[in-house]
Amino acid sequence: MPDGVTVFDDEFPAVANLDHELLAALRQAATDAAHDGVEFFVNSGWRSPAYQEQLRHEAVSEYGSEEEAARWVATADKSLHVSGDAVDIGPSDATAWLSKHGAEYGLCQIYRNEPWHYELRPEAIDDGCPPMYADPTHDPRMQQ
Repeated sequence: MPDGVTVFDDEFPAVANLDHELLAALRQAATDAAHDGVEFFVNSGWRSPAYQEQLRHEAVSEYGSEEEAARWVATADKSLHVSGDAVDIGPSDATAWLSKHGAEYGLCQIYRNEPWHYELRPEAIDDGCPPMYADPTHDPRMQQ
């Protein structure tokens, strides 16, 4: 992703191919965050299966094993980025804003080790975000 891509930049597949409900929640949150002087940038959104596998191979090289890489990058068949159901947001003031306000929009941080990774949890609007997993290796969806 080039620097400066926002949740409103539909010309980028990483934004345009996100789940429609996730994107709508992100856009509403970003609009409201802008009133607080905070801008959301998409560091990564939807990914093709081939790109996800490339990221996985790079993570194995970087971390030295499949097991350690799994803490950071899912396989293409498990990745919620590939399905368009996850987005990585930056910079840190945006993730701090989402940490405080995201549940109001159903946007939840899922993994403690990835403060930039958000998914849509509509029930969070009423019930708050669910407890976070330490990392993706603790997420039952990654084990199926």
